[in-house]
Amino acid sequence: MKNRLSHRLKNISYSQTIAMSAKARDLKNKGYDIINLSLGEPDFLPPDFVLYAAKKAIDEGYHYYTPVSGYLELRKVICQKLYRDNHLKYTPSQIVVSTGAKQAIMNVLLSLLNKNDEVIIPAPYWVSYLQMVKLCESYPVVVPTTMNNNFKINPEQLEKAITSKTKLFIFSTPCNPTGSVYSYEELKYLAEIFKKYPEIMIISDEIYEHICYSDKHTSIAIFSDIHNQVITLNGLSKAFSMTGWRIGYIGAPEWIAKSCDKIQGQMTSCSNSIAQRAAIAALKADPSKIEYMIQEFRKRRNLVLSMITEINGFQLNKPNGAFYVFPKISYFFGKKLDGKMIKNADDFSEFLLEKTQVATVSGSAFGDHECLRISYASSEDKIIEAFKRIKKALN
Repeated sequence: MKNRLSHRLKNISYSQTIAMSAKARDLKNKGYDIINLSLGEPDFLPPDFVLYAAKKAIDEGYHYYTPVSGYLELRKVICQKLYRDNHLKYTPSQIVVSTGAKQAIMNVLLSLLNKNDEVIIPAPYWVSYLQMVKLCESYPVVVPTTMNNNFKINPEQLEKAITSKTKLFIFSTPCNPTGSVYSYEELKYLAEIFKKYPEIMIISDEIYEHICYSDKHTSIAIFSDIHNQVITLNGLSKAFSMTGWRIGYIGAPEWIAKSCDKIQGQMTSCSNSIAQRAAIAALKADPSKIEYMIQEFRKRRNLVLSMITEINGFQLNKPNGAFYVFPKISYFFGKKLDGKMIKNADDFSEFLLEKTQVATVSGSAFGDHECLRISYASSEDKIIEAFKRIKKALN
């Protein structure tokens, strides 16, 4: 039966973050006391004013197809939000609302990529970038970064990776999985490189933009010389704790927005009508309305940084955004832990799940085979218990 599958499907793998979370859920259903620190899913409820807007939309009869790119009112609000928060000017015709940021990315990739085109992806990268590029039959050019540079690509690395086949560059800031945040100056230097290559498009994944702790978030599209090369990507899953509502969006040059509208019209028609009405309320709100969540994430980050220093063998930098830590755990490679030989990060993550019943994700899912992603988008009590278990098993 496998021979009947398309070569595109055979060329990609399952999402390791979703696979680990599913494994954790399965063990929990079997009665194991699993603490799941593998998924990037906030444990908060969406804000009350968002919930109210959704209920109001149901009562007012928003039950039908919307325009493919989203309600005009929502696209206008997105333009206002992008100007208010990011100092970016877009018109509603440059906005496309999709069923989550994942679909938004896929729309862009299908719009731009041909077979054997090259896409530059700094590693560590969000797990789906690589597989999405492969699904388009294009070639991911992975550029490794290091903890010493806070896992950020520099201009020299970027320019060295560019070839005549380079079509696209994709990155996230704040970054999943590292929590790194590119500064204004760092983005300016990258923009200077992109300015020399106007044929290269840039997907700037900014879905964690509000979850910043020290460095202020900057959108790379703010640099006027490359504004028309940038697709600014965002959504409501992280900052508004609306993962299941599936609302993502792009601000892009109009020719890209039109092509994404064309593709989406043949795939999902539109995103959920009720979720779109709730998104209007969410994005109209001042960011101060969700500050309570950001402060809690900051508190949890500091707690994790404090507890992880008590565990032998973890090497860590200080993340300034998102809700992940990405420690280097190569110290354990070649060692036996409770009788299990640890050859790589996959083995280490499996050991933690089996021995401590704490679910994490191997760094190999993100293009770094020496690290481990740990999410702190969970309650303080669960974080404390998880690190107690890990410390007991490793020390």
